[in-house]
Amino acid sequence: METSPRVPAWRVIAWMCAAHVASMTGFSVYATLLPSLQDEWGMNNSQAGFISGMFFAGYMAAVPLLTSLTDRVDARRIYLVSSLVATGALAGFAFLVEGVKSAALLQLAAGAGIAGTYMPGLRALTDNVGGTRAQSRSVAFYTAVFGLGTSLSILLSGSIADSMGWRWAFALTSAGPVVAGLMVVCGLPARTPARGHEQHVLDFRPVLASREVRPYIFGYAVHCWELFGSRSWLVAFVVFAQGLPVAAGTVSPAWSAVTIAAVANLFGPAASIYGNELAMRQGRERLIWKAMLASGALTCALGFLSFLPLYALAGVIMLHMCLIMGDSSALTAGVVTRANERIRGATMAVHSMLGFGAGFVAPLVFGVILDLAGGRTSPPAWGFAFVSLGVGAIVMSGLIRSRARSGGAPE
Repeated sequence: METSPRVPAWRVIAWMCAAHVASMTGFSVYATLLPSLQDEWGMNNSQAGFISGMFFAGYMAAVPLLTSLTDRVDARRIYLVSSLVATGALAGFAFLVEGVKSAALLQLAAGAGIAGTYMPGLRALTDNVGGTRAQSRSVAFYTAVFGLGTSLSILLSGSIADSMGWRWAFALTSAGPVVAGLMVVCGLPARTPARGHEQHVLDFRPVLASREVRPYIFGYAVHCWELFGSRSWLVAFVVFAQGLPVAAGTVSPAWSAVTIAAVANLFGPAASIYGNELAMRQGRERLIWKAMLASGALTCALGFLSFLPLYALAGVIMLHMCLIMGDSSALTAGVVTRANERIRGATMAVHSMLGFGAGFVAPLVFGVILDLAGGRTSPPAWGFAFVSLGVGAIVMSGLIRSRARSGGAPE
């Protein structure tokens, strides 16, 4: 692979993390405004979950090609084009959307745009950072600021919608992805990937045949099921809890549903980075199964805790997000550092496709269970819906624990 002189690692990491946050300004707008959009468009919970899931459907459809292409095309070019698609989708929400059908199509396009920025951005980063431990840390920081970008998106969209309306929330946050694209193209050196690939760009058999990366890929799918299902419905859950008698007199602007969700997501980056550091010291698979068991158990319990006083519930939600994010960087760093360099893009494509594919299904399943169990005004219904997110993590923790005990790699 031909490269220009390597930029200092810390500078590349900082620059790409900043671009990553900018690319996500519109990421959580729909989820943040979901309660008001449900009322305005007359949506039931299944329809709302379907629109949430369409984002991940777009991501899942686009990521195999766009990320695999980074084995053949400079990742910066893919990033720029995809950022323009994401900006166009958000602008479409502001000026074109009229209801469920148009919102679903634009969510599909937004997901495709993010598919071409998230993992291709990570590929651009790791291509410019040398050494396994340095790459592992760069992955940890990059994936960790996903939570920072999510929090920024929640805060921006909530505050803009409160003062200017929901269409302006989509319009103003649409600027972020295109700014990120320009940052990546102008801030990183050009790279020419190696030639002579024997496999088709969408041939993932060598990836799935690798025993080294399979546990991390499937573990990441379970992680994304839990994480994105929770994120998609978290604001709506807190709004429901605030409407219960126990919350009477305790709700204030300082502890709105949007604020609680945003602050909870801010805990994610530190938890993710710390989890990866523990993984490098104590064993990657050991850390992952313990984090999954803890997060899965709390996620299963969370929906049944709406009776708690609001401040106590907010604390549980913040712990919930910390535990979910505890294995995030460890999983992705495991994939990146163990993948064959010639098919690293294809490996990251499978990793991300299965992860965000799970993210597509989880919000829809959550919404369906919520409807079937009694609707969004029923406390037990919220409990059963959150169980659908957490039970997979508990099962996967057992599988990864068995592999770790049978002699899985320690780092």
